[in-house]
Amino acid sequence: MIELFHTVSHECSKITAERYSTSFSSAIRMLHIDLRMPVYDIYGFVRFADEIVDTFHGFDKANLLAEFKKETYESIERKISLNPILHSFQITVNKYNIDHALIEAFFYSMEMDLSEKQYDASAYSTYIYGSAEVVGLMCLYVFCNGDKVEYEKLRPSAQSLGAAFQKVNFLRDLKADHEQLNRTYFPGVNFKNFNETDKKIIENDIAKDLKNAYEGIVMLPNKARFGVYVAYKYYLTLFKKIKSAEPALLLQNRVRISNTFKAVILVKAGLRSSFNSL
Repeated sequence: MIELFHTVSHECSKITAERYSTSFSSAIRMLHIDLRMPVYDIYGFVRFADEIVDTFHGFDKANLLAEFKKETYESIERKISLNPILHSFQITVNKYNIDHALIEAFFYSMEMDLSEKQYDASAYSTYIYGSAEVVGLMCLYVFCNGDKVEYEKLRPSAQSLGAAFQKVNFLRDLKADHEQLNRTYFPGVNFKNFNETDKKIIENDIAKDLKNAYEGIVMLPNKARFGVYVAYKYYLTLFKKIKSAEPALLLQNRVRISNTFKAVILVKAGLRSSFNSL
């Protein structure tokens, strides 16, 4: 009956992705069926940790995160956990031999969110790596399925894609991060006087990440390429919408893409894929 427990645990991670992010969950469904569950497992894990530091107000976040971290490593070592999210994650970590240093870097960034409020250039780079780039690298372990040469070739692009996603999220979440969490991720930016020049500098940085990411997407294994491309197109469209918005608007509203437009993106991506023109 242990297989039933495995299945239920995987389903918990899948539900977590579907409830928290329609964009990511729809992109995951575009991956080959062999890759979907491991990526759900990774998403469920990082989402739960992120929830601890971002939304569990009124609780001892530091203690909760420390417990979650301890239970994560214990589950990986013991190859079982009664926490279904951690159980499914350890299955994927052990199956694909995901480097534990990536997990450690992720937790370090989550710990930074417990105390850091304004990030300098060094802290910003460290945070981006641990909160986003390593998530892309965890997924790359799954996509490459043990091929170390392919992993190393695609590693820079995977990091760029994770970084781009995170920076776009920072821009679309300016209001919540600044007003509710009192965080300023972008170094040297005063959001009491956020202007077009500040915005342009950030956008140029994101554009460079997206360009580097695309160069790797077209080289991904066939099973992973289309799903990752769909996620890339979602964020590229969101980025374009952010670029067209006034700086003041980003501090007032969260920029979104309608479900209808997401469906259009998916159809267009499918057409490009069918003509091998990604």
